Amino acid sequence: MWAMSAVGCRRWGTAGAAAIAVGGWFAGALPARDPWGIWVRHGSLVTGAGTVLAYAGLSVLVVAWWRYGKAGAGVRDTLVTLAWWVAPLLLAPPLYSADVYSYIAQGAMVLEGHDVYTAGPSVVDPAGLGGDAAASVGGNWTDTPAPYGPFFLILARAVAWTAGGAIVPAVLGMRLLALGALVLMVWGLRHLARHLGRSESAALRFGALNPLLLMHVVGGMHNDGLMIGLLLAGVVFALRGRWIAGSALIGLALMIKSPAALALLFIGVLVGRAASGPLVRRTAKGLLAPGLIAGAVAVAVTLIAGTGFGWLRTQGVAAGIHTPLSATSDLGLALGTLLHVLVGTDPDPVTGAVRTLGLVAALAVIAHLGWRAARGRVEPVHALGLALLALVALSPMVQPWYLLWGMTVIAATTWNGRAGTVVAVLSAALAYETVPKGATPPFAFVLVGVVCVIGTLVVRRERTASPGEARLPGQRRAVNDGARAADGVVGAAGGS
Repeated sequence: MWAMSAVGCRRWGTAGAAAIAVGGWFAGALPARDPWGIWVRHGSLVTGAGTVLAYAGLSVLVVAWWRYGKAGAGVRDTLVTLAWWVAPLLLAPPLYSADVYSYIAQGAMVLEGHDVYTAGPSVVDPAGLGGDAAASVGGNWTDTPAPYGPFFLILARAVAWTAGGAIVPAVLGMRLLALGALVLMVWGLRHLARHLGRSESAALRFGALNPLLLMHVVGGMHNDGLMIGLLLAGVVFALRGRWIAGSALIGLALMIKSPAALALLFIGVLVGRAASGPLVRRTAKGLLAPGLIAGAVAVAVTLIAGTGFGWLRTQGVAAGIHTPLSATSDLGLALGTLLHVLVGTDPDPVTGAVRTLGLVAALAVIAHLGWRAARGRVEPVHALGLALLALVALSPMVQPWYLLWGMTVIAATTWNGRAGTVVAVLSAALAYETVPKGATPPFAFVLVGVVCVIGTLVVRRERTASPGEARLPGQRRAVNDGARAADGVVGAAGGS
């Protein structure tokens, strides 16, 4: 049937992406003011219609993505499909988040000589290069210091300076950075999958083509995309035995967002395996050497940027903002509120304690995964993906695009396993969690739950119909594309 072929899914997905983009022109995260009159706000009726159109387009895109995996398309066809699905989003206003305005405003802050690690975008000169961006920053972030590393601020400063204060060119400049991140992610996914004996086309379908990624990396221009791209590239170099270059790339990645530092633990496992000599020497080299290289890069970038080392104390500034996707924050808030009602205690210490316990649990899981990887019981790259997912699941602040941290790694390692199945369903569901303007209304969580149920039922139906096949998009080409047994992958990684 043509509609379910690779070409049919490609065209359906393009139509869905176009509907998202058109809806975004009326209901996206539009700037507070646009002197050019291109991205202007409309009345509630038009905004509502744009939101409905964008949700309809998203649903078409999600179905096309899931069905595309059944069509057995190869790498070249998948790259063409990716280009088709990205194209409609290129000139759209910011979608599903207003964070890009914070990025631009922080770049302008650096140009104006402000310390981005002690003040927020509210200090930007209203008539300056970042004035329009600062006016468009969401309320939670107006006075919040930057939680990003100096490397990203260098890029944001360049965009703000190049745009000359015009909000539309500044946003499109950030989208160019997002496209560069997508290209780097595609390169990393292909080379990781190739090195690990996995399916390149399946890794691309699960990773790069994923609607959650398209929405929040291309549409929303989140800097998580650049962090992930550099992280994947660093792991690729480490697997090839070039761990110094790989650790340096991880250093750049953590100079965008700090979670990238997790990769150093698992690069250390690869380094320790490849080293010679006594066990103590190999262990010390694995634990220390990658971190020293990444640390040297971080120091050098900080000095070049001239923004100071304030990023060391601002990594947790976002944790004070409650997000309903954080299980530990929700549990802590519920327990704190219950105790307040029963015995009149202050709920904040209870909430903070549960959040802290969540982070401790995450560290314990990560350490356990590192130990299992070192013992050869799990492939180090796959363990990295699981570690990133554990960090997200137990963090005090969780946004839907945080799932991308571990998802892209899982895409190149075990997309057809249980973890890949869960992440695939979650990524499809979390795509519905935010409306085009970036808000999270109650009905969005209902949609997330509905899609989770539908996705679970679809997976079970496919498992029953084809018990011998993989469970995710791309399953029919898994063997032909060169999937390997897990033990073989562990051995290959250990000898790299």
